[in-house]
Amino acid sequence: MSDDIEALRGFSRFYTQRLGLLGQSYLGSGLGVTEVRVLWELANGDAAPAREMAQRLGLDEGYMSRLLKSFEKKGWIARTPDPQDARRRLLALTAAGRALAARFDSASREVVGAALADLNPDNRALLNDGLARVRQAFAPPQAIELKGLQPGDAGWIVERHGALYAREEGYDQTFEALVAEIMADFLRNADPARERCWIAWGDGRRLGSVFCVSRSATTAQLRLFFLEPEARGLGLGRKMLDACLTFAREKGYRELVLWTHESHAAACRLYERAGFEKLASRPEREFGQNTVVIDYRIDL
Repeated sequence: MSDDIEALRGFSRFYTQRLGLLGQSYLGSGLGVTEVRVLWELANGDAAPAREMAQRLGLDEGYMSRLLKSFEKKGWIARTPDPQDARRRLLALTAAGRALAARFDSASREVVGAALADLNPDNRALLNDGLARVRQAFAPPQAIELKGLQPGDAGWIVERHGALYAREEGYDQTFEALVAEIMADFLRNADPARERCWIAWGDGRRLGSVFCVSRSATTAQLRLFFLEPEARGLGLGRKMLDACLTFAREKGYRELVLWTHESHAAACRLYERAGFEKLASRPEREFGQNTVVIDYRIDL
């Protein structure tokens, strides 16, 4: 936990310095970062009373009140009655306030654009992916969609399985090799009439994968069931499992089987709650670790 705290603090120090946010005056305007952020909220958010604005930004209501009074004196904001409740006063920018907010927005875009100018396309893509990961770690995606396999998905599946299981389980590169072999076989030989892959997407990025493949005319197998850490606990795992079960039933399979490791406790609970029966467990030496393999089956 302490390492995580220091990592986040270190990143905060890095980006505030990199974007020139350490000065008392934001971009030489004479205003602080908080004042400019309130102007941005007024320019881009819904009209709201001062109390709701303070709560939205996590600011002290007394401080917000003083800040807004200074904005009023400068002619940047006006308060108007709420059409739905005359007791409430809504905040709105005046023409002068909107012009000021627009200038700040333009200046900010120039500063950030200059910071990005030296990055090559690969590093920009790396930055965008990292920013999306940070945002989703604090605010999990709300809208999630299951899509079929598309170009680029296979490489992501192999890379994320290898990296995540090395970090969480200590697996060596033989696990990544196995995932690559499964993936290559599916890409070359999958029968689209009886086999399928789903990729979970949320907020423009991949969050998980699951495969339904054929073992025989009557038996399907679930494979490469994976969730990014930030997508866990949202009900997405059950949604993906249900998609696989539904597909297998529709295609006429009589049973769905899978194997997993005992250390994947959350996945085991998910399977058992869905009605899977534990058939057997056995100790194995796999992927550089001593593991306990569990076989599961469900009657369709």
